[in-house]
Amino acid sequence: MPVGIAGSLVLAALGVHAAVATPSADAVISEVYGGGGNSGATYTNDFVELANAGAAPLDLSGYSVQYLPGSPTASSKWQATALSGTLAGGGRYLVQEAAGTGGTTALPTPDATGTVNMSGTTGTVALVSGADPLTCLTAADCAADSRVKDLVGFGTAVVHEGGGPAAGASNTASVARSAALTDTDDNAADFTAGAPTPQNSAGGGTPTTPPTTPPSTPPTTPPTTPPSTTPPVAARIHDIQGPTRLSPLAGKAVTGVTGVVTGVRGYGSSRGYWVQDPRPDDDPRTSEGIFVYTGSVSPAVAVGDSVSLDGTVSQFYPGGTGIGGQSVTELTKAKATVVSSGNPLPAPVVLDAADVPDAFAPSAGGGSIESLPLRPADFALDLYASLEGMNVAFSDARVVGATDPYSELWVTVKPRQNPTRRGGTVYTGYDQPNSGRLMVQSLIPLATQAFPTADVGDTLAGRTEGPLDWSQYAGTYAVQARAIGTVEDGGIAPEVTAKARPDQVTVATYNVENLAPSNDRAKFDRLAKGLVTNLRSPDIVALEEIQDNDGATDDGVVAADRTLTELTGAIAAAGGPHYQWREIDPVDDKDGGQPGGNIRQAFLFNPDRVSFTDRPGGDATTAVGITGTGRNTALTASPGRIAPDDPAWTDSRKPLAGEFTFRGRTLFVIANHFVSKGGDQGVDSRFQPPVRGSEVQRIQQAIVEHDFVRRLEQADPRADVVVLGDLNDYQFSPAVLGLTGDGEVLTDLVDTLPPRERYSYVYEGNSQVLDHILVSPNLRHDVDYDVVHINSEFADQTSDHDPQVIRLEP
Repeated sequence: MPVGIAGSLVLAALGVHAAVATPSADAVISEVYGGGGNSGATYTNDFVELANAGAAPLDLSGYSVQYLPGSPTASSKWQATALSGTLAGGGRYLVQEAAGTGGTTALPTPDATGTVNMSGTTGTVALVSGADPLTCLTAADCAADSRVKDLVGFGTAVVHEGGGPAAGASNTASVARSAALTDTDDNAADFTAGAPTPQNSAGGGTPTTPPTTPPSTPPTTPPTTPPSTTPPVAARIHDIQGPTRLSPLAGKAVTGVTGVVTGVRGYGSSRGYWVQDPRPDDDPRTSEGIFVYTGSVSPAVAVGDSVSLDGTVSQFYPGGTGIGGQSVTELTKAKATVVSSGNPLPAPVVLDAADVPDAFAPSAGGGSIESLPLRPADFALDLYASLEGMNVAFSDARVVGATDPYSELWVTVKPRQNPTRRGGTVYTGYDQPNSGRLMVQSLIPLATQAFPTADVGDTLAGRTEGPLDWSQYAGTYAVQARAIGTVEDGGIAPEVTAKARPDQVTVATYNVENLAPSNDRAKFDRLAKGLVTNLRSPDIVALEEIQDNDGATDDGVVAADRTLTELTGAIAAAGGPHYQWREIDPVDDKDGGQPGGNIRQAFLFNPDRVSFTDRPGGDATTAVGITGTGRNTALTASPGRIAPDDPAWTDSRKPLAGEFTFRGRTLFVIANHFVSKGGDQGVDSRFQPPVRGSEVQRIQQAIVEHDFVRRLEQADPRADVVVLGDLNDYQFSPAVLGLTGDGEVLTDLVDTLPPRERYSYVYEGNSQVLDHILVSPNLRHDVDYDVVHINSEFADQTSDHDPQVIRLEP
C-alpha cells in the first residue's frame, strides 16, 4: 500500500479515544518545549521537564522520555531518551533534546540528554517505565499500555489525554503544568502555554513560581568540604580504554601511564597528542592508544618521545552530547615526563578489505551502544572504536569523497564494496552504510606539505599512516595522517548529456547552492557553463536555493530578481538561450535555509521552445488548486505554491507549480526542495540504528504533494506531470516512496538506472540520491533520464549537487 494512502487510513483511525494514564502521585511531565533553536526562540534546545508531586524520591533508572509526531502515520516510530539518576521528592528533572540553528541561551545543565528533534507546535511526549520504544499509534492503545506513566499531547496531537491536547505551543512558548502539578488526565485542562521555564534537579533555571516569602531561617554557610584525597590509580592505556566505548576509569586520576607519542596536534583550540603503549594486552577490544588534551597550549612533546603521564581520565563528546556522536576517552590536566626521545613507533594496525568487517554497527534498538562490549571482528564501527587513538595505516586506497575546503577526503579500504561506475561507493540502503569508508585528515602543517587535492575515483597511492581519532568537526572516525599518500588520477571528467531531438522537450533540476548576487562572478559563469554545455540548455530548468537580492543579510528583503537577472545574463553570455523566469517571493524568514537568504525554487524556460501559462493569483500564502477535467485540466494559479499554509511546510520551501506548453501539449511541472536532514543522527552515531528525526516532516510533505498530484491525475488521467528537485532523501526512503505512491502516482526515474549509477550527491564518502525527477505514469516509457555528474565527485565544485535532465516526448 502506498505510504500516503496508509497514512490517510491511520490518521482516520486516530483520536477516537483519549489516552488516560492513571494520575500520578509522584513523577509527571511538568513542561514540554519543542521550539528550541527555531526562529524567534531564546533557548537553543528542545526540552522535557519532569517533576515529582510526591515527597519520596523516585529512581529513574530504566525510565525513558519518548516522543511521537503529532500526526503519526503507519511508519511513525516513538523516539526514546533513556533516563538515569533520581527525581527527588518535590524536585525537577531536565531532559535536553535536539538543538536547532537559532536561539541564544543554553539550557540549564540537563539531567539527561537526547537527540530528539521535536516539533515546536505539535507532538506527544510520554514518560515511560522502560527504555524500549512504545509501539502505540492511537490514543486508546497508548492508554492501554501499562508502561506509560504520564503522557502529554500538545498542539494538534491526536494522541493525548482527556478532551484535547495542550494548546499554545510555539517556537517561543512551552506548555506547562501549574505549580501545583495538577494531573486530571486532561492535557487541555492541565497545561497552559507560556515562556519556557526549564529547571534541572539542582534547581538551575527559571522557577515557574518564584517564592513569595523569605525562608524563616537565614541560610547558613555550608561547612567546607576538604578536597578528595583518593589516590590516583596506576593504570596502563588499555586499562583506561576498557572493552566498551566508555572508560571504566572515567573521572578518576591515573598515574604512571606510559607510551610513545605517535602524533601531535599543535594547532587550534583543541591541541594535544596521541600516546600508544607498545606493549599491548591480548584483548582486541581494548585500545592501546589515547589522546592527551592540552587545550590551547601547544604540546611540549614530539613524535617518538616515550612519556610517563599523570592525569585525569575524561569521556569527551566532541561537539556536545546532543548530536549523537561517539565519545573520546582522553587524559586531561596531564603532567608528562619525557623518558626518552627518538623511539620507534608502534607498528600500525593495517586497515584493509580482509580485516574491516562488512557489517557496520551493532543495534541497540535506537539506544546507545556505548556500554555494549566491543565486537571488532563483527562490526566496522566497533573495530574503529577499539583502535581509538592507535597508530593505523592503509595503502593504495581509492578516493570515494573528494577533497573538501577543510582539507579532508574519504577513501575506501574495501574497493569492491558497492562501487559506482566512476569510482565512488554507492549508498544502497539504510542497512548498507559501506563499512570500508574512512576519512583522512592531516597532522602535517599546510606550510610544510599541502593537503592532496583528489577527486572521486583517484587513488591515494602509497601508505597513509597516523592515529585514528573521532573528528570533532566531521563527526566520524578519521585517520590523523602523519604521513599521507600521493594522488594518482582516476581520470573522471565532467559529463555532458546527450543531445535532444527537436520533438523532445528537456526538463532539468539543479540545486545551485545558495546563489546570491554577492557570490563571485565566477560562480555564475560556471553555473551557466554547466547549464549550456553539460546540460545542453534545457527547455525548462527548476532551480533550488535561489537566494534573495542581498543573500544571507537578514533585513526583510525577499525579492530575487537581481539573482535571476545575473544568472540568466551569464547563461546568455555563455551562448545559451535568453531564459525567462517565474518564481514566487516567500514570506520573510519562513522557508528555512540560511537566515535572511529566503531561498526558493524558480523556473527558467526558453521562450523559443516552450510557453509558460501565466495565471494570476499565486503568492506566498495562497494555495494553488486544480480546475477542469480532461484536456481542460488546469492550475488555478501559475505559478502557484502547493498548500503553503500546511504545517508540513513549516520553515521549509513550498513546492512551486507551473503550467508549460510544448507543441500544443500542457506540461505540469512541480519544483521542490524538501526539508533538510539537519539534526538527524549520523550513520556513525552512538545511537544505533540512528534516528532520522527530520524524516517525519518530509513524510508529511510527501503526503501533501502526493495527494495534490493524485487529484491532478484524477482530473486528467493523461496529464503530463513532472515532479522534480532536491527532495533531501533517498529513493528507498519512506518520504520518496510516499510521494510516488509506490509508482502508482509517479515514477522515480532514478530507479530506472543501474544500481551503481544511482547518485547525485556525495556525503561522507557515500554516493547517494537526494535529487530526483519523477514523472506521471503515462510518461515513464517515453523519457530519457540522465544524472549529469559535474560537481559531487570533484574537489572543484560549483555546487554540491549534480544536476539532472530528462528528454521526453509528451
